[in-house]
Amino acid sequence: MDFLEKAKAIEDQIIAWRRAIHANPELGFEEHKTASLVLEALRDMGIEAQAGVGRTGVVARIGNGDGRKIGIRADMDALPLDEAVDLPFKSTVAGKMHACGHDAHTAMLLGVAKILHDMPDINGEIRLLFQPSEERWGADGISGATAMISDNALEELDAVIAVHVDSMTPVGEITVSDGNASAAADMFYATIKGIGCHGASPHTGVDPIWIAAQVINAVQAIRSRRTDPTTGSVISMGAIHGGSAPNIIPAEVTINGTIRTFDEDIRNQIHEELDKAFQIARTLGGDYELNISKGYPPMWNDPSIAQLLRDVSAGILGAENAQEGKPGMFGEDFAYMQKKAPGAMLSLGARYDDQHRPHHSPIFALGEDSFKYGTAIMAESAVRLLKQDS
Repeated sequence: MDFLEKAKAIEDQIIAWRRAIHANPELGFEEHKTASLVLEALRDMGIEAQAGVGRTGVVARIGNGDGRKIGIRADMDALPLDEAVDLPFKSTVAGKMHACGHDAHTAMLLGVAKILHDMPDINGEIRLLFQPSEERWGADGISGATAMISDNALEELDAVIAVHVDSMTPVGEITVSDGNASAAADMFYATIKGIGCHGASPHTGVDPIWIAAQVINAVQAIRSRRTDPTTGSVISMGAIHGGSAPNIIPAEVTINGTIRTFDEDIRNQIHEELDKAFQIARTLGGDYELNISKGYPPMWNDPSIAQLLRDVSAGILGAENAQEGKPGMFGEDFAYMQKKAPGAMLSLGARYDDQHRPHHSPIFALGEDSFKYGTAIMAESAVRLLKQDS
């Protein structure tokens, strides 16, 4: 079967699905309209599907169920942003936008469903995993992937694959990393406590701003002086708040940031070193509180599955356009699914124009001519994975 020709034949429908989802974005665990669109599209194809998996997810199965079982995952949730790109299908919901391409992932998986359902005699099972809430945890600390796993959506899978659009890479190019693909994504929230006083008499209080300056230096030295320099990690402080007037020394300063690592031992070491850095506050007469929130684990692509994805992509796009990727420091809860079954994620070039349009940005946009490639690659890869041991 020529999977690309099949994808081209339904390209307009894939784009229409994507635009409908894009215009009606929903945040994590709120994807009721999106799930309804998915269910209706699948049932129009004659595919039975189960709703409410992982709270607002959808699962469908194609094939006779004998032999190997392969999962394909697409996330469905949007982000809390106001869209700044004037598209005909621009978000109609204030404060919500598909700014990471999950609308495209969902539409492409529907395209995969259409192609595979029309294939005769699929020996095995291809499981379509329409996942909610990749971008955020629920109030109980659960993400969409973990919620689907709790509902047994990944039981008995032999492999699981996914595609993620890349707004920085030209259409017609893909990358797949071997091994480390994305980092563990942890957050920290700290308060440095001092004693407030008048700025004209700093000696009568304990200045938390001055203490914060010393702590920041110590935090920045963790990566360069305390961890193995051959391992990948980064600590970034994204929010510092303290004080309300130029002549008043405040009583406290808050510092919030993120920790990204690939190695679990380094991850734990940085957590310990971060606490040591904040202990400077006590040495200098103040105090501190530090809370570290563990996020998604590192995403690790199975090298053999990653190579299969590159091989399939090379056949569709040309070998020069299917390359091994580099690890990124972003977080991705597909990592939880890879702990249930060997898996890999493909990065699909989907650049819109020559403007810099990063993910999680109000000006994010995608080249829709990339969708047929992602659809074809996922469909063919799933079929090849089914046949590996046959």
